[in-house]
Amino acid sequence: MGDPTGDVNSNLLIPSSTGDPELDAAVWQWLQWDKNPKTRGQIETLLQDGKNKELRDRLCSRMSFGTAGLRSAMGAGFSRINDLTIIQTTQGMYHYLERSFPDVKSRGVVVGYDTRAQTSSQCSSQRLAKLTAAVFLSRGVPVYLFSRYVPTPFVPYAVQKLRAVAGVMVTASHNRKEDNGYKVYWENGAQITSPHDKEILKCVEQEPEPWADSWSLNLADTSPLMSDPLQAVTQNYMDDLRPLCCHRELNQKTTLRFVHTSFHGVGHDYVQSAFRVFGFNPPIAVPEQKDPDPNFSTVKCPNPEEGECVLELSLRLAEKEGARVVLATDPDADRLAVAELQDSGRWKVFTGNELAALLGWWMFFSWDRSSSKVQDVYMLGTAVSSAILRAIASKEGFQYEETLPGFKWIGNRVKSLLDQSKSVLFAFEESIGYMCGTAVLDKDGVSAAPVVAEMATYLDSVSMNMERQLVRIYETYGYHISRTSYFLCYDPSTIKRIFDRLRNYSGPRQYPQTCGASGVLHVRDVTMGYDSSQQNKKCLLPVSKNSQMITFTFQNGCVATMRTSGTEPKIKYYAEMCGVPGQGDRSFLEEELQKVIQALVEEFLEPSKNGLIRRGL
Repeated sequence: MGDPTGDVNSNLLIPSSTGDPELDAAVWQWLQWDKNPKTRGQIETLLQDGKNKELRDRLCSRMSFGTAGLRSAMGAGFSRINDLTIIQTTQGMYHYLERSFPDVKSRGVVVGYDTRAQTSSQCSSQRLAKLTAAVFLSRGVPVYLFSRYVPTPFVPYAVQKLRAVAGVMVTASHNRKEDNGYKVYWENGAQITSPHDKEILKCVEQEPEPWADSWSLNLADTSPLMSDPLQAVTQNYMDDLRPLCCHRELNQKTTLRFVHTSFHGVGHDYVQSAFRVFGFNPPIAVPEQKDPDPNFSTVKCPNPEEGECVLELSLRLAEKEGARVVLATDPDADRLAVAELQDSGRWKVFTGNELAALLGWWMFFSWDRSSSKVQDVYMLGTAVSSAILRAIASKEGFQYEETLPGFKWIGNRVKSLLDQSKSVLFAFEESIGYMCGTAVLDKDGVSAAPVVAEMATYLDSVSMNMERQLVRIYETYGYHISRTSYFLCYDPSTIKRIFDRLRNYSGPRQYPQTCGASGVLHVRDVTMGYDSSQQNKKCLLPVSKNSQMITFTFQNGCVATMRTSGTEPKIKYYAEMCGVPGQGDRSFLEEELQKVIQALVEEFLEPSKNGLIRRGL
């Protein structure tokens, strides 16, 4: 982190020593480089108070790229999101882009941001975006910096439209209010994958000292190399939504009413506009949640995936207004949750897998058969998502592919398919992330919202609703009953111990052979590149050593996966039972699934022994 014995400004003296040379060096380096008085003050206070453990946690490790970027709490320290770490990361990114693109200074980069902010550290997404822009501008790289907050999908969309070499979105999506993040897109409009992430971090470590001009926030307002793409990108994005609309006249006449909540984030204006493109009246907005609020003051957790408990205001407003469908975009508007009021008065909140079954059916149902051959049509899902689209593809003749979890894998695979002149109708991940069409190579709640509304409108016109259509899909292609949940775990060593035990269950390099009363048929360990179902025992999916992920296929047909989250301190588990089309008792499948889940949690995760905190979706 630096040498505290070197030549330094006399105003940068450490008030006291921690007694730990490594920590002293890190403290000295921080106080030398950080020009933000709020975050400098945090480190000085911790030092004066003798909080050495917290100082070490903040200063003696650096954030690593998770899901295509950085995500952490805002505040002082090399392991946090703040002015200095954003500047360092952007400088590293500049060096890597300069090496990768000889034309970087003619093509430029795109920078966007959401509405997160933290007073105590003077961190806001807008400020961090301006600092990101300042780094590039100081080195002569043109920057397309949005003049106001935008949905995350606008950044990858703009990268492609403007032919930029890369894009950065400052957001922590649905994470807690204390967090922020730095999401990176490559020139193809997809999230970065390896080796780009590792190479950027190498460049950061090679030159961590901030350049003087990197702190020049005014560059984002005064540089002739800076331009605002907001108006053009918004118009082009809305124009590109039009091919997704198949029943505009029906949409204009429908009596269905919709409620939308943006969860205190960026989605309100953009979803309103997207509805107009489809011919709908704009959805009814939840007034308490339509405007940006970095404190997320009306929800315990700004994640619509949590279901009915966080949709309370939306559901009550819908009942008051006579609306049967609720749409909820997460704070950066790249994900979408949906609830539907049933005739019984009960609300059905669709899981990510259930809504994917509906959207996959709808996108294929609406597909223009004259545009391409069915064998050249693709849908994609992740390895922890429901296999329902695979079942539909098998019967209908289109192609289905599976990727590792995360839209960085989906987006890059979709781009390669498009380059081969294939048609991609739909892609999804079970955590309520959907890609309808290919204008954006990432999940996109803004475009998914009117697509769901049109599907609901069409079904209503033929005296159906989405829940009944979901049952019809399952009866046609086989019931796919899935459950997803997670445990919070803040100790990396505990997580490692849990997964190491599974790999050495009854002896060295031996995986479990049973789970409760269920026998294990196959094991796929993506972390180790192992798959017992393959003749050579090698995993077909890319090896992902930076995360933990093991899938068990049981003899009763259940498939269960345990993995660590790339953005949160979670151990997630996913399980699914798949029935045969036209056969199978749903209640029996649910009973079998529950038995496997209970055994998996008790025997494989051992929450009481490992101190895991139970949460559920």
